[in-house]
Amino acid sequence: MNIFRLAGDLLHLGSIFILIARLQQTRSCAGISFKTQCLYLLVFATRYLDVFLGFISLYNTLMKVFFLVSAGYIVYLMRSPLKASYDKALDSFRVEFLLGGAAVFALVFPHKYTLLEILWSFSIYLEAVAIIPQLFQMTRTGEADNITSHYVFALGGYRALYLVNWIYRYYTEDDYVDYISWVAGVVQTALYGDFFYIYFTRVLKGKTFKLPV
Repeated sequence: MNIFRLAGDLLHLGSIFILIARLQQTRSCAGISFKTQCLYLLVFATRYLDVFLGFISLYNTLMKVFFLVSAGYIVYLMRSPLKASYDKALDSFRVEFLLGGAAVFALVFPHKYTLLEILWSFSIYLEAVAIIPQLFQMTRTGEADNITSHYVFALGGYRALYLVNWIYRYYTEDDYVDYISWVAGVVQTALYGDFFYIYFTRVLKGKTFKLPV
C-alpha cells in the first residue's frame, strides 16, 4: 500500500466519522440525502461480499466491516430516530436511473463474468454516481451547513487521492491495469468539480457553502 492509498482511506474514514458526529450532535438529518446513503450501503454490500469468503489482511477485513456497519448505522439513524427531520421533497433525485445504469454497465463491462466480479463491477459503477442525489439536493436548497460541506469534501477528496494512487501504481507496478476503477474514478471525481470550487473559495475562508445565484 502506498501513501496515496492510505491517505485516501483515512479521508474516507474521516468523511464517515464527520457525518455520524453531525447526525448525533444535531439530532437532525436535514440537508443529508437519504438516497445517497442508501446507495452507499448498497455499494459496500455488493463490493465486500468477499469478506465472508476469504482473508486478505486484518486491515482489509477491518475496513470492509467498518464501511458495511457504518453505512447501515447511518441509514438506520436517518430511517428511524432522525426520520422526522428528513425532507423527502428535497431529496427527489430519481435513483432508478443510477441503479439501472450501474447494472447495465456491470453486465456489459464487468471485470470478469462471475457473480462476485459482476457485483464488484456494479459497486464501482454505482459508487461513481452515488453522490449525485446529495449534490442535487444541495443545488435545490442552494446552500449547506459547514459540517455537511466538510463531509462531502472528504468524500470527494478520498476519490481524488485514489486517482493519484492509481497513477502511482501504474508507474511503479508491473502489469497494473484497472480500467473500470480508473474510468469510474475519473467520473466520480469530476462530479465534485463545482463543489470543490465553492468549498475552496467560500468554506475554507470561513463563509457558508452557498451556490452562486
